[in-house]
Amino acid sequence: MPSKNEQEKMKVSFDLDEVLFVNPATHKTEKELPFPLRAIYKERLRLGTPDLINTLQKMGYEVWVYTSSFRSEKYIKGIFRHYGVRFDGIINGTRHLKEVQRGRSQILPQKVPNRYKISLHIDDEAVICSYGREYGFDAYQLDAQDDDWKDKVIAKAEEVRRKWMKKRGVDPLQKHTDGTHDSCNSSNQDHTH
Repeated sequence: MPSKNEQEKMKVSFDLDEVLFVNPATHKTEKELPFPLRAIYKERLRLGTPDLINTLQKMGYEVWVYTSSFRSEKYIKGIFRHYGVRFDGIINGTRHLKEVQRGRSQILPQKVPNRYKISLHIDDEAVICSYGREYGFDAYQLDAQDDDWKDKVIAKAEEVRRKWMKKRGVDPLQKHTDGTHDSCNSSNQDHTH
């Protein structure tokens, strides 16, 4: 029987606007949804988004959306379902206000991923990424068009997973319950902002 540490998956979250939803005038995008779906779902996905999300899940990560947008969970699930993506969890502005801010007089940041045990958050805003140090999560800032963004996100996730597993006393080279194992990625750049 696998231990609790082996059963628990590391969580990675993505912001929506300017991260997964991008402007086709400035970023390469996935093919537009066919009519009438494109009339309902006007946002365009960054090229490679479905492949990245599905790859991360196959690698044993839980993949979440954490957005300050007030789009409904149903809407977010709907657009991504048409691209073959199912998220493990969705936190929108409404859920954040209800579960994180909860009427506190002190205003918290618009995203606090560690409240949901999210270890790595991908965002376009430097200020959100800078909160990682203060609130205990790793962050990767993604904004401009980058043909290598998928590989960079996977490398960052693997780097954070090795740290995450070490904290839990699990050998990062040990096989995961899904049969995969961590490999040592060398990265000359620190992507935490």
